[in-house]
Amino acid sequence: MPWNLTVRARGKVLRARYQQLGEALDAAEDAARDAAQSAPRKAVDAKIRKFEPVQQVVARVELAGPERLLPKVRAGIDVRGDGSSEAYLGRTRRQLIEQRKRETAYQALRRVLEDQG
Repeated sequence: MPWNLTVRARGKVLRARYQQLGEALDAAEDAARDAAQSAPRKAVDAKIRKFEPVQQVVARVELAGPERLLPKVRAGIDVRGDGSSEAYLGRTRRQLIEQRKRETAYQALRRVLEDQG
């Protein structure tokens, strides 16, 4: 069953399809790590409010699957302007995935999705 990967970074949208969850998770981690390396940003002053780098999402990596039309699972990783990342479940109502001790956002996402499947 296919897994769809969507990467939104630097004003571009890249899409890919993978047959196995493991392949999709590996590709998602690679894309998020690439985005995190180029993430360092400065604070943005919007006259009314100042947005610090940690408040800015510079890349969003989303996984959807395994069904094609109405995916049962929607999850992903947000890469922040300071290079940090956080994993989430859901699409419109995002639920942050809590990381365990010494666990990265990528490992937390992998743990939750593999437990569901």
